[in-house]
Parts: sequence; structure tokens; C-alpha cells
Amino acid sequence: MRRDSIFYQLFQKYPSALFELLPSPPKNADAYRFDSVAIKEPKFEIDGVFLPPENDDFRIVYFCEVQFQKDEKLYERLFAESLLYFYRNRDRFSDWQAVIIYPSRSTEQGNIHPYRALLNSDQVHRIYLDELGDIHQLPLWVALMVLTTLQESQAPEAARYLLTRSNEEQSSLSSEVIIEMITTIMMYKFEQLTLMEVAEMLGLSLERSRAYREIKEIGREEATFNLVIRLLTKRFGELSSEMRDSITALPLPVMENLSEALLDFNSVNDLEVWLAEVENSQ
Repeated sequence: MRRDSIFYQLFQKYPSALFELLPSPPKNADAYRFDSVAIKEPKFEIDGVFLPPENDDFRIVYFCEVQFQKDEKLYERLFAESLLYFYRNRDRFSDWQAVIIYPSRSTEQGNIHPYRALLNSDQVHRIYLDELGDIHQLPLWVALMVLTTLQESQAPEAARYLLTRSNEEQSSLSSEVIIEMITTIMMYKFEQLTLMEVAEMLGLSLERSRAYREIKEIGREEATFNLVIRLLTKRFGELSSEMRDSITALPLPVMENLSEALLDFNSVNDLEVWLAEVENSQ
């Protein structure tokens, strides 16, 4: 289950959700926009960047990392990427902060000693979703994040509760958007179920066509990615994490082209050349 993509979809729809996790959110939290950026020489990909409005006097950029798998060099990468981006955009921003979202403390990098000053400062916020409290007491968008961590035995009841709550509460987004997010989370969590079965589990009608078209597209992208990785692994062995990330970042039509092109590859080098050509053409 690639939970980070769910979070970034959530942040794209409702950037203010990030600031509901922080003890001291900026006063203009509603004016921030979510983006992802690429830094070249060396090339870094920052998945979650929250940009303040251009006309704001005190412009703080927020970097966000969603980490559901243990990575023993996460902080090395996160701080290198973030500080390099801040350095190259120093004229645009007055300060920076970083937010790392974990399902639990057990997922955090083990050796944090070299970064103790940053991690214990007010610039870096470590969020452990399983410590945020009862889902019934949390703000709606924070509760959606916690829903991604629940066991399959707990998730359906919690999802139905959040659907009911979304209809009762006044939100800055329509209930249809919230329904879309909840259904997407459940589709990822119960991969063995069809869209119809998930809708039945949640007590939803398939009449909400726009939301379900988007969910089907997400499922199509996930299936294509899995197919491409499976075929490449079978032919050339385990791929590097960097190469998998490059494939993940491909738009769906390009990924579908790769599923055909890879049949003519003779080595991993052919894949690297193909990916480089795609990147240069964008």
C-alpha cells in the first residue's frame, strides 16, 4: 500500500491539513499551496513542499515527508534536499520548517544522533499518527490520515463514521471530495476488493461518478506500475530504489508506453536510456 501517494493527494486537495498537525500553524495556513519540486546538480525530488503566498511578508516554506517504511538515511536525504532547495531560493523565503509523518515511532530512523539539534528544535516536527488520539476526537482531515494506519478489522467502521461526520460538519471542501478520499484510502487498504465491494462496505452509491472515475484511474495507475515492475524484475532482477522512484513518477500514458517498450530492452542500461529520453522530452 503506497500510503504516501494518498497523503499527497489529500494535501493537494486540502493543503491546510498539514497545519492541523502542528502546535503553532501559520496565520495564513489557508493561503498555502502544495507542490513538488525537482532540484538538479545533484538531482533531488522533494515530494511535499508547502509554499506561502508570494505577497506575504514573512514567507516560511514547509517541507513534508510521509514515511511509512523504515529508512535509515531518511534524515540525511531530507535535510540535504530541503536545505539545498532553501539555499537556492533564499530570496523567496524567510525561513523553513520540516514535517515528517510516521505511522508510529518504530518506523523512525534509528540513528538520529547526528541530527539531534535539528530534531529537537522548533523547525522540525515529527508526527506519529498512532499517538494523535481517538479518531472520533480529531479534526476531520487529521482523522483521514489516521484512517490509513488502522487495521483492516477497524478501518470499515472508522471509515463509515467519517463519512457520516463529513455530511454533518461544515467543511471548506464538499462532502464529495471527502468521500473520494475515504474511498481511495479503503481501495488501497483492501486491494483484494473491487470498487463495487468497497462501496458496499461503506454504504455508498456509485452514482457519484466523478469521484469514482478518479478512483478507477488511481487503480489503473497502480496496476500498470505493478505490471511494469514485475516484468522488469523478472527480466533484469531487483531494481534500485532510484529507478523504481523514476518509474513511479511517470504519468500513466508514459508508464503504459514503458510496459510495451520494455519488451525490446536487453539490459537495465536500455531502461536507463529510455527513462533519460523521457525526462529530456518533458
